[in-house]
Amino acid sequence: MDKAAYLDFVVEIIRRRDGAQGFEVLPRRWVVERTFGWMIRWRRLVRDYERRIDVSKAKVVVARGGNLARRNAHP
Repeated sequence: MDKAAYLDFVVEIIRRRDGAQGFEVLPRRWVVERTFGWMIRWRRLVRDYERRIDVSKAKVVVARGGNLARRNAHP
């Protein structure tokens, strides 16, 4: 079963324009890349070690909470 369909998500893949040459900033893609970069700082999230999806999800939630707490403590 597709996880996005199960959770009722709409996944939109941002693609480059046809004929685009060189680097081109794609809309809103930087938000996802930035968030992944922040989560990579949490060593356990670099690789998918967990067998259960709920444990993996909990670790992502803890990592995001840690980032939020750090940003609130040091604005």
